[in-house]
Amino acid sequence: MRSFLFTAFFLVLVSFIASSCNGYITYYNRANTIDRKFKADQDTVAFIKRYHRLFKKYNPPKSNFAFSKYETYIVYADKYGKNFGDKKSLYKLLDLVAPYSEHYKTLFPICAKYGIDSLSVEQKIDSSKKMMNKQLIDSFSVAFFRDQGQGQGRLYPMTYLKYDRINARLLKWTIENYGYPSPQKIGIYGNDDIFMPMMTFLSHMGGSVPEYYTYFKKSLLKYVKSGECSPTEYATMIDRHEHSNKREIIYGQYLFNFSNLKKVNRKRRSIGLKNLTHNVREEDRR
Repeated sequence: MRSFLFTAFFLVLVSFIASSCNGYITYYNRANTIDRKFKADQDTVAFIKRYHRLFKKYNPPKSNFAFSKYETYIVYADKYGKNFGDKKSLYKLLDLVAPYSEHYKTLFPICAKYGIDSLSVEQKIDSSKKMMNKQLIDSFSVAFFRDQGQGQGRLYPMTYLKYDRINARLLKWTIENYGYPSPQKIGIYGNDDIFMPMMTFLSHMGGSVPEYYTYFKKSLLKYVKSGECSPTEYATMIDRHEHSNKREIIYGQYLFNFSNLKKVNRKRRSIGLKNLTHNVREEDRR
């Protein structure tokens, strides 16, 4: 009996340590399991219950790209009369969607249902945006303009390689002084409404600036675990680097030149990405 209790305690301890070390990677994998096993519009009650438990621990997910899971959970919980936290949770959701242009307007009806009128929603969005870093917004607005070849596209290798190195220095400085430039820090649209897709930006960091790659590979993984850098952004950077060096990609995010699907899926789960399927892989390779 003692042996059984010790084994059980040891397994729980190992699970807790692994969960703590992986941070939001554990969240992603648990969310992916829920999505795989339960469909929101079919197994709705089970779907709501599983996400309710998950968000009790990750309340709400910090990662900018994960707000849609939180939003889906709230919408279905409301529809089926399940407790999701009412105003308190809706305000957290508004914080998450604030960087994403006018997406918040789709939440007007459900917010109104719980006593948050459209003016209050607008005020909350403005308040969230004021928490962003103006200095970084200015810097990355210029960086993303450079990233696309000063408005001329990436047609001239010598030019975009020069710009990528300037941008790499900015990203390294930002990480060392402010952390990862997530949408909660810099938004999705910068000055003059310039679109700032970090996944594209990081893919260029993986392909054009090998002298910075080791630093970004190590430092950004910490921000995947903290929920600030998305697994997709990170994996795209890594895969772009491998592809640029004529090696098989690791995570299946940048092209599909790999030979071992099981190995790729293990690597994907290690950073919180969903498994690829044989069908998806074959379709995308055609």
